[in-house]
Amino acid sequence: MRSITSDSQAEKEKMADQLILFTRYPRPGKVKTRMVPALGETGAARLHDKLTRRCLDRLLPLCANGEISFSVFYTGGSRRRMQAWLPGVSLVRQTGTDLGKRMIAAFSHARTRGKKRILLMGSDCPDLSAAVIRQGLTALRHHDLVIGPAHDGGYYLIGIGSRYAPADLHPLMDTIAWGTANVLADTIARIKNAGISYALLPLLHDIDRPEDLEYFDYYTRS
Repeated sequence: MRSITSDSQAEKEKMADQLILFTRYPRPGKVKTRMVPALGETGAARLHDKLTRRCLDRLLPLCANGEISFSVFYTGGSRRRMQAWLPGVSLVRQTGTDLGKRMIAAFSHARTRGKKRILLMGSDCPDLSAAVIRQGLTALRHHDLVIGPAHDGGYYLIGIGSRYAPADLHPLMDTIAWGTANVLADTIARIKNAGISYALLPLLHDIDRPEDLEYFDYYTRS
């Protein structure tokens, strides 16, 4: 008979992987502001809602068997509003003064709960698939970091492996000009300078600007 201790350890190992989705409560005028000239405030908020739900549709089935944990890290709304918008989903409020600090805090939150391979992604990439997530988790068996590059020069996903401490992300994320076309190139330059092992995932489209809408239409039809 297996001991209670060994059963408990097996359960911890089973839940060692974590997926984190960053999103914002879809309040008109507060989300997808670069889309407002094309869609209006309400239309931009609806787009954000659709993108977030599409990500959930892709990610939640991966976690159905209990081998991968999933949480939404949110900002822009109260917990009550978030629960009404995304019922039944694990919710954690984002903390930090900029995107980099919020991501580091999310990684730290997961690591203190025993998570080893952790993938964090935004809600703006409609072609994010189960296959890409599995590829990312596999890459973290052999690399410290994994990054999903976006066509706009940013990245739609970043992940850390079991040997990489969240605090080590500070040199990669401090003073980054978030939202610009140089985010990915700057980050990779810093990674190479630090001698950190990393892997790249497929190049995908984020939906951030009016000209990106054609890709949202394409992916949602597929």
